[in-house]
Amino acid sequence: MTRVYHGSDVVVESPLTGIGRKALDFGEGFYVTALQSQAEDWARNKVRYFMLPEGTVSLYDFNLEAAKTKYRYHKFENYDREWLHFIVNNRDGGDDWKQYDVIEGGVANDRVIDTVENYRAGLIDEDTALRLLSMYQPNHQICITRQEVVDRFLRFTDSYQVEAYVE
Repeated sequence: MTRVYHGSDVVVESPLTGIGRKALDFGEGFYVTALQSQAEDWARNKVRYFMLPEGTVSLYDFNLEAAKTKYRYHKFENYDREWLHFIVNNRDGGDDWKQYDVIEGGVANDRVIDTVENYRAGLIDEDTALRLLSMYQPNHQICITRQEVVDRFLRFTDSYQVEAYVE
């Protein structure tokens, strides 16, 4: 079992894959991470957006190994050409994500989003984007795009509150 976390403004005991924003890094689905601090940051982002006093991190046990053998799984090991094209396609409303049930890899977060956005806007070429991206180690996210994977392999275990950043 892999321990994973989901940051939000509410406890998510029964995750759904077909709701939420569609033009995200790995497309439409339920997003988790193995990095607890990253989930806490996601929760704090929701807190700032909705102007709430605190956010929530939900914890799950995910049988990723079983899901990988029974469903369409893809992992992006690096911020590379394949990752960049996949992210850009999905953020532009494409549906490359539909070919997978579970997608794992780095997040287009604050460290690398400017590079991705500059590439999308045509301000830098692909080689420059890849050179800039190569300076970073990918962090971590898993997007589960198929509800059946959530229902069979993801088990809610607990949740806790995180306070908003004090600025």
